Amino acid sequence: MSLPPESREEAITRLNRSASDLEARNQSQLAQELAGQKAAGQAWRIIADLFGGVLVGLAIGFGIDYFAGTTPVGTIGGVLLGFALSVWMAWRTAQRIMAEAQKSGVQPQAVPFDEDEDT
Repeated sequence: MSLPPESREEAITRLNRSASDLEARNQSQLAQELAGQKAAGQAWRIIADLFGGVLVGLAIGFGIDYFAGTTPVGTIGGVLLGFALSVWMAWRTAQRIMAEAQKSGVQPQAVPFDEDEDT
């Protein structure tokens, strides 16, 4: 069976409607991808805060040990202070991210458990 012939205006209207539907679908997919990339960037920022604080504390502690001659004390103290600083910076970053999400009206969602990771 063949389709009944449609006028040129009907065909153009149908094509425009299909194009606008496709564009709307692509925009929603793009928005989801950008949100995922932003979340990944924020996670990397928190990880960098955690490692950076410890490494800076280690470097400062090692410098104190080198110049003051207190070999293990400065390094251990620097690592502990760097760890405390990195946890505080990560907490502050997470609070800022949550405040931005609440301001934009996004409700946080729980991450579903993956049953495959148990094996």
